[in-house]
Amino acid sequence: MDSPDGVLLSKLAELVGGSATGDQKVLITGAAPIGDILAGQITFVDDPQRLKQLVDTAAVAVVVPSGVTCERLPSIEVEDVHAAFTRIVEYFRPACQEKQTEINPLAVISPTATLGDHVDVHPGVTIGEGVLIGDNCRVLAGAQLLSGCCLGEGVIIGPNVVLYENTMVGARSRIHAGTVIGTHGFGYRQVDGRHVPTAQLGHVAIGEDVEIGANVTVDRGTYGTTRIGDGTKIDNLVQIAHNCKIGRHNLICSQVGIAGSTTTGDYVVVGGQAGIRDHVHVGTGAILSAMAGISNDVAAGAEMMGIPATTAREQRKKQAALAKLPAMRKEFKTICRSLSRLESDGAPNSSVKKVA
Repeated sequence: MDSPDGVLLSKLAELVGGSATGDQKVLITGAAPIGDILAGQITFVDDPQRLKQLVDTAAVAVVVPSGVTCERLPSIEVEDVHAAFTRIVEYFRPACQEKQTEINPLAVISPTATLGDHVDVHPGVTIGEGVLIGDNCRVLAGAQLLSGCCLGEGVIIGPNVVLYENTMVGARSRIHAGTVIGTHGFGYRQVDGRHVPTAQLGHVAIGEDVEIGANVTVDRGTYGTTRIGDGTKIDNLVQIAHNCKIGRHNLICSQVGIAGSTTTGDYVVVGGQAGIRDHVHVGTGAILSAMAGISNDVAAGAEMMGIPATTAREQRKKQAALAKLPAMRKEFKTICRSLSRLESDGAPNSSVKKVA
């Protein structure tokens, strides 16, 4: 049974569907990763090689993968360590439940907007003409949904998000604070020596189960649609330009910039600060390493590195060669001095030209 001083290890094992070994009556008072552990808490090890890190820990128990034995501490064996540990952390630190406000009187909602059942609209929200909001959506403080926007069921729009006209967001997607969707694309043509904006008549369509981080910008299409595929996850501070078509289940890390009319396949991974030029295609399953500069199409499954980006294998060869340059320079200077001496001595090889 539970105690004011903690919960039994056996109960936590039952909670996560795991198998407890060692002292099942040990009391657990909290949960934390190894680096932050306090006395009385449980931690986790997701790789047997990390068991040695438990030597100096204050943990009283550990969650380990099935089949892994921890001789030092009582343990809970589970199939999925991270899923189990997440459940344990939630048990000790339940998520704060914000009070449901329903339709706050400080929100401004057009009479032509249509809101589904159990929609939560916070103070300072503006909802424009003809907006459609599905059931169980939440629109947090200060967000603005301009005319013609459409939210599927269970969408969460964070504080101060701006959805420009006709933006579509699929079911269960989440957009975090400060993100702007549907801005005009960066497109101009010269007329009589002036930069004149190109057409900005398209919109943005975001698929289902998409998560977009804070302060992301996604531009509308010139005439058609900028698309973000189902299940794609976008980190903070990412820019996606007009007419891009991002595939399903992509992972796009922070500070990535994707230029106009670029397309990606499914399950593409783009590392932090990578840049992709306009009108290129990145194939399904490709991995673009951090800070990669992509200027040409990328084949499906390829791993690209460097600026300009090449395949990871080629880039590693270049890096290995660069590491040898100081020694090669020294050898080159030695060869030059030897040739110079041969010339000055009138040796048979003196016909060799002096290397600058």
